Amino acid sequence: MDVSQYLEIFLDETNEHLESLNKQILNLEQNPDDMDTVNEIFRAAHSMKGMAGTMGYKRMQALTHDMENVFSDVRTGAIKVQPEMIDILFQCLDALQEYTDNIRNTSDEGTNDNEPIIKALNEIRNSKGGAAPAPAASEAPKEEAPKADGAGSSEKWNEIPFDESQINVMQEALKAGKKVYGLNVVVMPDCVLKAARAFLVLKAVEEKGEILVSNPPAQDIEDEKFDLDFTLVVASDEPVENLISVAASVSEIDKVTGGPLDFDKIKPADAEEGAPAAAEAPAAATATPAATPAAVAAHPGNAPAKPAEKKAAKPIANKTIRVDIEKLDSLMNLVSELIIAKNSLVSASTGNAANSAAFNEQIEYLESVTTNLHESVMKVRMVPIESTVSKFPRMIRDLSKSLNKKMELFMTGEDTELDRTVVDQIGDHLMHLLRNSADHGLETAEVRAERGKPPVGSIFLDAFQEGNNVIIQVRDDGNGIDPEIVKAKAIERGIVTPEQAAVMNQQEIINLLFLPGFSTAKKVSDISGRGVGLDVVRSNIEALSGEVSVKSQLGVGSTWTIRLPLTLAIIQSLMVVVGEEKYAISLASIETIETIRESDIKYVQNEEVINLRGTVIPLIRLNKVLENESKPSNDGSMVVVIVKKGDKMAGLVIDELMGQQEIVIKSLGKYIKHAKFISGATILGDGEVALILDVNALL
Repeated sequence: MDVSQYLEIFLDETNEHLESLNKQILNLEQNPDDMDTVNEIFRAAHSMKGMAGTMGYKRMQALTHDMENVFSDVRTGAIKVQPEMIDILFQCLDALQEYTDNIRNTSDEGTNDNEPIIKALNEIRNSKGGAAPAPAASEAPKEEAPKADGAGSSEKWNEIPFDESQINVMQEALKAGKKVYGLNVVVMPDCVLKAARAFLVLKAVEEKGEILVSNPPAQDIEDEKFDLDFTLVVASDEPVENLISVAASVSEIDKVTGGPLDFDKIKPADAEEGAPAAAEAPAAATATPAATPAAVAAHPGNAPAKPAEKKAAKPIANKTIRVDIEKLDSLMNLVSELIIAKNSLVSASTGNAANSAAFNEQIEYLESVTTNLHESVMKVRMVPIESTVSKFPRMIRDLSKSLNKKMELFMTGEDTELDRTVVDQIGDHLMHLLRNSADHGLETAEVRAERGKPPVGSIFLDAFQEGNNVIIQVRDDGNGIDPEIVKAKAIERGIVTPEQAAVMNQQEIINLLFLPGFSTAKKVSDISGRGVGLDVVRSNIEALSGEVSVKSQLGVGSTWTIRLPLTLAIIQSLMVVVGEEKYAISLASIETIETIRESDIKYVQNEEVINLRGTVIPLIRLNKVLENESKPSNDGSMVVVIVKKGDKMAGLVIDELMGQQEIVIKSLGKYIKHAKFISGATILGDGEVALILDVNALL
């Protein structure tokens, strides 16, 4: 069986189970008697065991099998959940994550058997008081498989009503010197994937011989149209014990019995029932051993005695499907091209090409369709950030133990949705900020007691939508950032002079933490170093067209805020002209548009500023930054676009406003992807290329 085609589905579902297990085991630690949680963990371990077995990952299957056994004992009340048991379970999850990562990278689970963890799981079961536990159900095949004489077997293979063609096939096998055996295979009552288990049994048995008959037919078995058992008639050169052994080795098989076929006991089917199959007897007599279970289903000898009169009930279709992100990217590109085409028509309609009312109506209709299509595609690409943040409670629990600090994580807004590509990239940065809060933000229990704070420190992760942006905040009630320590470190490193530091306000000093390699940590730890890597966090968030900022109050705590756009592909922008070039500025960055006179410009530290309704705002002359020849106005006035990034504001001096437009962001390519102040390009309706200004970089 080629399982490679199912690898992506296996990885996706394994990750979902691991996320669920992390959450459920944390809940179990707080509520050890919650049987609903115990049942959820048992089911997740059971499903993962079955999935791993189907894919052939034996080590992963063995570990989840032992986890399942532990929770089977918890369910029956044989053992109680103990604190030390939680640590071992989390070690299991780490080991399973390691297997999953190996499979993702190499399609192989690796060679780590994790014997210490498996031993610890078995000790949990063996160290409980009272009688020894009953063997786990999945161990039954090895213990209950009968001997070759079929003792204890119901010998169901002798009760099958064979048609004439099937009897002929079996007799031909005997003439060829083969032994003909019957096997009865019983699947566990709680087996989740009966058809998959049966498929593996058929495949394993075929390696030892030829399946002549299956009851019910193999196709029905693959379609899961059987209760808990099925019967096979097999021609083989090997002893029946070998056939029983390979069938019983498949996980979730409860019992396998077998023995020689007794031709004196078999019951031929009546003529009417045998007729359809008998007509195909010649083909059956010459059949060769099937290569796969699917081929067994096609074997005429396995045809049902007479056609089924009733069709099986149609299963209820799942309302969700998995879609490869590359397919969504392709769909988004097509939507982008459609918007460009729409912009071209809009541009053409303003000239002499078409002035009719009907043409303009069609333009408006196309615009409505493209907007709705864009919104629909974006909704498909949107996923809750829960997939990223679900691992953080476990991380905070582990940090609490390793740092010997009591702390708790409170999360809100896990259902807030972001573009899938953004969600995939922010996990590490959020983890960095949370580690900073745990390591450097929260004080020790002694210090918190002195300050009258609760002994358990609080870390908050909040996510919410604000307009066309998603805001993610990481807060703590810890010590906060000491500006004096930051200032001293900055002067020591030569980042600022003592004179510059003396005139900096508290927020400007704290923002120095985002400079490359800046750290206030007294010692380097493997957990975090406040400042180490914050420059990477900022640069990567800004690469996603977002921004990150921090506010802190000494002795009270810190708040780190990440602001991200909902989408990275299509944005609403303001089109402007500077010199002979057209540029786009994201509307999300714009506060207002002002007209000022040259005489309103003032100077602070030899830099141009304006006083706008009581706020001093620095000016950025885009013609100088972009090295374009600007066209001076005749009346001495200037158009200024006021943009904002966090608490910072600036006025971008432009030559001319073109208006608002929905634009498609196109990459500049690998050769000029690091162009300063430019975040991408777009194609306008007339085919001209306009560059998109990076407001974060300008500020």
